[in-house]
Amino acid sequence: MMRSLWTGASGMKAQQTSVDTIANNLANVNTTGFKSQSTQFKSLLYQTMQEPTTTANGANKPTNAQVGLGARVASINTSFTQGAQLASDNNMACCINGNGFFAVSGENGETYYTRNGDFLWALDQGGGLVLTNNVGNPVLDRNGQRINLPAGAGAAGVSVGTTGEVAYRLPDGTTVSTGQFIGLFQFRNPVGLEKQPNNLLAVTAASGPAMREDINPGLIPSSIAQGYLEGSNVNVADEMVNLIVAQRAYEMNSKVITTTDSMMDTANNLKR
Repeated sequence: MMRSLWTGASGMKAQQTSVDTIANNLANVNTTGFKSQSTQFKSLLYQTMQEPTTTANGANKPTNAQVGLGARVASINTSFTQGAQLASDNNMACCINGNGFFAVSGENGETYYTRNGDFLWALDQGGGLVLTNNVGNPVLDRNGQRINLPAGAGAAGVSVGTTGEVAYRLPDGTTVSTGQFIGLFQFRNPVGLEKQPNNLLAVTAASGPAMREDINPGLIPSSIAQGYLEGSNVNVADEMVNLIVAQRAYEMNSKVITTTDSMMDTANNLKR
């Protein structure tokens, strides 16, 4: 009977993680470039109650008797399906159409990746303009370098091509390329990327190294749409259904505990 207490408790803990994941998805429904997550479960150890050869007459049984000991969280997987392309008032907003990721330099000097293309121009220490994301992390080009505008160039007339080429407009209206391209990178297993604050992703051994789209012919190249942002891929209706399912599963596991407690109380009262 004690097994059912621990089994019910393991189910409640697993479903609580599922509710936490769904809540995070709903909280980020309007976060640019956010990718939804889902919780996967697996069963725990099984306790063998009877072996296949324990019949009264010694004949072989087709099956044995095993009792499961609950469930636990196996993984929390990220879905990298394309989000909606939303128009933005920010001229430097960039939306990726495809499987690519932008690269940014973190505060610790490490390179992180993101689908959030809400970019802005900021002043660097030398007074020049450098392209950053909305929290001030410098955006990197194909070669891992910061993207700067030449001295005297204004941010108002900057354009970004579909391949990520950055250009600016001279006072006479002529468009001049800076020679830099916003870096687009892909991973063999993007599900293996590790989530970081500010909607950033870190490379892990499971994700594999970042691959430049422009020098890897085996990759399907992405394209950039200037003036647009990628919305989150969270489906509110699906998340609400999943939330109800997780809540009901949590309630059923809690009912197992209260039922076991009632049975134990009845057994204790037999001696009276």
